[in-house]
Amino acid sequence: MTKNELIAKVAENAGLSKVSAAKAVEGVFDSIAQALKSGSDVRVVGFGTFSTVNRKASEGRNPRTGEKIKIKAARLPKFRAGKGLKQQVAH
Repeated sequence: MTKNELIAKVAENAGLSKVSAAKAVEGVFDSIAQALKSGSDVRVVGFGTFSTVNRKASEGRNPRTGEKIKIKAARLPKFRAGKGLKQQVAH
């Protein structure tokens, strides 16, 4: 499902115009991103938890040349599905 398809589905399910649904979807995405950026977790009961993880710096290899390269440390987003979502997908 693409973002536009998600917006159309939200508009249909909530009885909103596509413009209003697009604002709502963008608002949710922006709010999650801002919370993660500030170091907070976002917990949506029954759906899942958005959080961040710190990846240590490491050494890798360029697959083409075999040359060693340094991979920088990074803070990355992570999503862990909640019980409700897992049950819906499994059935």
